[in-house]
Amino acid sequence: MSFRCSTCSKVVPPAELLHLNRRAFLRASTATAAAAFFGLGFVPNVSYAAALTKAQRDKLTPDEIIAMMKKGNLRFRTGRETPHDYLTQQRASASGQYPAAVILSCIDSRASAETIMDLGIGDVFNARVAGNVANGDILGSMEFACRIAGAKVVLVMGHTSCGAIKGAIDKAQLGNLTGLLAKILPAVDATSYEGERTGKNYGFVDAVARKNVELTLGEIRKGSPVLAEMETGGAVKMAGAMYDIKTASVDFFI
Repeated sequence: MSFRCSTCSKVVPPAELLHLNRRAFLRASTATAAAAFFGLGFVPNVSYAAALTKAQRDKLTPDEIIAMMKKGNLRFRTGRETPHDYLTQQRASASGQYPAAVILSCIDSRASAETIMDLGIGDVFNARVAGNVANGDILGSMEFACRIAGAKVVLVMGHTSCGAIKGAIDKAQLGNLTGLLAKILPAVDATSYEGERTGKNYGFVDAVARKNVELTLGEIRKGSPVLAEMETGGAVKMAGAMYDIKTASVDFFI
């Protein structure tokens, strides 16, 4: 079965179609590249092999990068993920990496950012810690990702049914975990909620998780003048997101 390009109406034979990849389309223009990236995610049997190049990443705006993440999540939750050739992506990125974003997310095994947003090797930096909280090491990593490596989006992503949030609500204590959960307590106190304010009430847990994302974004801006300056100048965009464990949907918010 041949494929007809929606942009130029060119008919591409199956043999050639198999060799198409998202990076080839990113060479066109920023707007065309984004549209091509989104569309090809729904074409079966296309292997996206090559890693993101500096030129391709630099053409994208922060808003377009966030839009790509949204489209990737749509592909994931509808079962139309990109058939990645990870080994080829690994080889293509071995000589250099040019990720478009840095993501701070939770360690939860069900919430891998690259998977749920259908991303490949070299697309994003991903810092993971229980409860997606920020500290000096995380901020330093983000500064490296954006100021040194050129990432344009800082995304903090929480998720529903978060065990770390539940532990903070219930004031769980266990070794070094106690200090980590203490970083989430401000979100517990700041969450407005009518109903049972315990870890057994997952409506409250999820409300605290969202508030924790909002407060973490504030901590990043406060704790890193480097990132705050980049955001003010438009070089970086900061955003929050919540991943729903049950529906597989990522809700983005600024």
